[in-house]
Amino acid sequence: MSNIYVVGVGMTPFGRYLERSMASLVGEAIDASLLDAGCEKKDIQAAFYSASTQGYLQGQTLIPGQIALHKNGIEGIPVFNVENACASGASGFYLAVQMLLAGTCDVALAVGAEKMNIADKSRMFSVFDGAWDVDTPEENIQQLLKASAEFDVPAGHESERPYSIFMTVYAAFCRQHMQTYGTTQRQIAAICAKNHQHSVHNPLSQYRKSYSIDEVLAAPAITYPLTLPMCAPISDGAAAVLVCNEDGLKKLGTDKKRVIKLLATVVRSATTRPADRADLHCEHLAAKEAYEIAGVGPNDIDVAEVHDATAMGELIHVENLGLVGFGESGPAAERGDFSIGGRVPVNTSGGLESKGHPIGATGLAQIHELVCQLRGEAGQRQVAGATTAIHENSGGIRGIEEAAVAINIFQKN
Repeated sequence: MSNIYVVGVGMTPFGRYLERSMASLVGEAIDASLLDAGCEKKDIQAAFYSASTQGYLQGQTLIPGQIALHKNGIEGIPVFNVENACASGASGFYLAVQMLLAGTCDVALAVGAEKMNIADKSRMFSVFDGAWDVDTPEENIQQLLKASAEFDVPAGHESERPYSIFMTVYAAFCRQHMQTYGTTQRQIAAICAKNHQHSVHNPLSQYRKSYSIDEVLAAPAITYPLTLPMCAPISDGAAAVLVCNEDGLKKLGTDKKRVIKLLATVVRSATTRPADRADLHCEHLAAKEAYEIAGVGPNDIDVAEVHDATAMGELIHVENLGLVGFGESGPAAERGDFSIGGRVPVNTSGGLESKGHPIGATGLAQIHELVCQLRGEAGQRQVAGATTAIHENSGGIRGIEEAAVAINIFQKN
């Protein structure tokens, strides 16, 4: 890959912002990324904007990026609106990189934002209903549950409160993994507890409360084996990443000691495969491709941020990335392998479970964390000596796996 660099990152704290506008959240993230890079709005030559729920929840069904950027003094440049479910932010980043590689610009911005908290709770949760084939909802869920049809679900583990359909999806993934590999609810809870403990030291995290494994298991049930702390909250917030090529780096004059080099970026979509062939998962194939492009392997990774919309997500993704073998992530989590100070720290930010999950901003916020880690600027959650990082962001469901997957590998310059 030609020299592509992340020169600036910025994000708002994630949380509930009922009184703030989308434009104000976007502006805060962009301003932070520009300050971080030491450049100005006039230096941005193209922008990729992600806000997956904005059309549904705020009614801005068309040109959301042009509107939000105009309100923040950015106009006249190419602006592209990118919607790819929960992988929207990372997909925007991927497209920004492709524009740089094509030579049509030297400095590009990827920015994502959401305002998902609204008074109408049923409408808030129904936003997720479009992230699979809406023509066949019953067929979708039956296909997911088929692989764990013999799993004995304990009684009394179903919430009476509304929750996203994707908690049902992740619960199906959990039961399949438990049935196939002997993974336990306690091992899944260990992932959750670890991420909440990481979030204590992240001032941008929506939740900063530490949980023990036993506290996670004792929390209110969502759908077995998931309890409330295992699931990402509904979140508002924004994140932005400035990326450039070698010419852009020279124009901006950014301190080369703080820029982070992109080694690989890969995007794939779901494939049709047997449920027992995890090695054919689109994400596993994307990760293999990314490692080949980057010239590194799983053993070279020092820190990772993965898409834990539930704790089960992290368990699946670390296996797909080759950080552990298939079926080995549960015991590894219980041993502390993915904790700061462990063999390969994962979700040092606190992950989606505690940092929050404003869909369009999520992938870019993950990049924000990895850039901080590779610069050595992560404070009390710093991974000592981190030089190489991997990023996984995924969204939607098509068949039995994520519909869209993005993998990025970064290295300290």
